[in-house]
Amino acid sequence: MHEATVRMQAEISCQRVRKVFGTGSSAFEAITAATFSVNKGEFVCLLGPSGCGKSTLLMMIAGLEPITAGTFLAGGIPMIEPRAEIGIVFQDPTLLPWKTALQNVLFPIEMLGRRRAAYLGRAMELLRLVHLEDAAHKRPRELSGGMRQRISLCRALIADPSVLLMDEPFSALDAITRDDMNVVVLELWERYRKTVLFVTHSIREAVLLADRVLVMGRRPSQIIAEIKVPFVHPRDFAIGETAQFNELCAVLRREIEIARGSGGATRH
Repeated sequence: MHEATVRMQAEISCQRVRKVFGTGSSAFEAITAATFSVNKGEFVCLLGPSGCGKSTLLMMIAGLEPITAGTFLAGGIPMIEPRAEIGIVFQDPTLLPWKTALQNVLFPIEMLGRRRAAYLGRAMELLRLVHLEDAAHKRPRELSGGMRQRISLCRALIADPSVLLMDEPFSALDAITRDDMNVVVLELWERYRKTVLFVTHSIREAVLLADRVLVMGRRPSQIIAEIKVPFVHPRDFAIGETAQFNELCAVLRREIEIARGSGGATRH
């Protein structure tokens, strides 16, 4: 595919983005010259060693963290503040404890000043798709961690965003619940085909979910490798038992080891 075509199709474009925290003698560079793109309808995972700046990069894309230099475009428009067409799922569900599951899902609609009644059907559909329609009127304290994160996912999708940013959303869950959530995410992505950028520490999670995996180097970080995942959609969770899946995990594991030692040039 020609480079011009890739640029035309890009839903997210990151060009030589730099992030410096602090000023003067206390300043430190977290990210340097990060460049990548995510095409419309693509599922991309961002992988890298702890502390390399993955979440910072995601928050800059979301318009929640200012950039020091470079440009972020979403839908061809610079990201300088949060926008309704960008949905976000955080590490913590951050649900409002006094609201029911349904009310939490609809909360962004209220904040946007839209008619709640117009989105009630969509909210119930989303809860049904994540198998929580029977919990619509329960409050967060009555729900498990996995259930709360499913509500958070529904909340991010309620306004029908074109882009979904996910910041290690399942890192606090147990292994079985995390596997279940990966299946839920794949099912929702198959249904709605959002453009997804998903931050994770899990190599297996990245290979299971992504069309491409971007690897970040150590601080000051940039994208040092791009690995295409060859498996077609829809994906069965059993793919994780295949030799090809485990070979790709091994390739990414080696890239992470390189990432721990270097913030070097991008490799494809």
